Amino acid sequence: MALWAGTAGVGVFAHREQAYPSPLLQLVLPLLVLAVAVPAGRTRPGAAVFLANAVVASGLADPTTTASPYLAALAVQACLLGLRSDRTAPALLLFGACAATDLALCAVLGVGAVYWFYAMSFIPAALLLPWLAGRYLQARRALVHEGWQRARDLEQRQRSVAEQARLRERNRIAADMHDSLGHELSLIALRAGALELSPTLTGQDRADLAVLRAAVSDAVGHLRDTIGVLRDGSEGQESLASSVEPVEELVARTRESGVTVHLRREEAARALPPLVDRSAYRVVQESLTNAIKHAPGSTVRVDIARQADRTEVRVTNSAAPNAPAPTPAAVPPSGAGRAAGHRGLTGLRERVRLLGGTLHAAPREGGFEVLATLPDQVNPKHSTHPRTSGEPQEETAPESALRLTAARRSTRRRFAAAFAAPVGLGLLTLVSCAYLAQQLTTCVLRPVDFAALRPGQDRVEVARLLPERQFRYVPDAVRALPAPPGTDCSYYRSNGNLLDDQVDLYRLCYEGSRLVAKDVLPG
Repeated sequence: MALWAGTAGVGVFAHREQAYPSPLLQLVLPLLVLAVAVPAGRTRPGAAVFLANAVVASGLADPTTTASPYLAALAVQACLLGLRSDRTAPALLLFGACAATDLALCAVLGVGAVYWFYAMSFIPAALLLPWLAGRYLQARRALVHEGWQRARDLEQRQRSVAEQARLRERNRIAADMHDSLGHELSLIALRAGALELSPTLTGQDRADLAVLRAAVSDAVGHLRDTIGVLRDGSEGQESLASSVEPVEELVARTRESGVTVHLRREEAARALPPLVDRSAYRVVQESLTNAIKHAPGSTVRVDIARQADRTEVRVTNSAAPNAPAPTPAAVPPSGAGRAAGHRGLTGLRERVRLLGGTLHAAPREGGFEVLATLPDQVNPKHSTHPRTSGEPQEETAPESALRLTAARRSTRRRFAAAFAAPVGLGLLTLVSCAYLAQQLTTCVLRPVDFAALRPGQDRVEVARLLPERQFRYVPDAVRALPAPPGTDCSYYRSNGNLLDDQVDLYRLCYEGSRLVAKDVLPG
């Protein structure tokens, strides 16, 4: 609607300045044709160009001017044709058909040479140049789109390569653990089983060896579960489903070793995902181990609280008897209960983080506290695809998008800097041209009104048929033509054609308040 309104405004303004206006043929019909062409151009840009050319060609029948105010509408439709269609041959055939139609109309009407020049220069220029500009814009837009699409594809491929390398490294680590540590543990279990059959052992020795063999078997099972965490796929997921002993049995065995442990559970146990159940067990196990090692003789409290969507495991040990309270220097950075090599709580914290939970370990009231919060629903992305600091985060915009935004900003700045001066000069020129056009079109005395003037009429009566202002740019040779003596003369243009520099002038000469002469001076 805005495009149609702009082209219609040009046509309405030009129609007001016509010497012999024809509202139906010069205004109503062209605007109706453009009202059809503009919306049709979205799906059929070729048809819109042909209709706009027909409107422009109809101006060749105007005997007063060759220029058509709808030439701008033709140029806009030609530009949209280049922007919306990537086919060259149909566009050139369309332009040839338009040119043939225009020239055939000139031949049928028998117009003068200026009309032939108009049909062979201005109209083809309004077709070809905007169409080439539209083609350039379309090609540039497609090039930019394909370039950034290529960048996104390469970025995605790079992420895929990094992910595959990460998975290969995890599988390699899992294979190394299985082949080395798993083999050694199996040999230990085999040798312990062989020692049970030795006739020189006592019953207590055989019982101890049975316990050792069972512990080694459990270690092999735990190793298999750890390998399952490292590996991706269904095999790893099935290995994680192995069960562990309840926390109650772990606490009972710890009491049998002479440690004071109090267990409190809130609400009845519900079925949990294997990873969550195993992680809760590992939190209690690691905390009890650390309390026995770093605070022997202390009292340990184990609280397991179940809530709607998470489980809280809190293990607190008191200060060791006859031992000073732990100080920051005496407590390891991640907690007093760290295993050899300071890996105990670090590994436990990583296990909890992979499930989407949190773990806090810190001194409390002379002792130490470990608090783990585990979600009941495990996010697969946390459990099987842990992210490292070097991997791209989903929340971060991809590099290609950031570079595209920066390139667009730089392009806008360069475009503004490169075209600021030309655009300013062009605007100044347009303002000057508009002012000159306004000056030339508001001093036109229509031939019909000139013919209605009669010498002897009063100046006030004559002023009713005159335009807003007189023509100020009368050549000196015209002013030198003889006029009735003692008269005051004013000059007017006979038509509003801005491209014609030989327009006839009307001269009206007054004596006092009476019109005494009117003349037509050749341009």
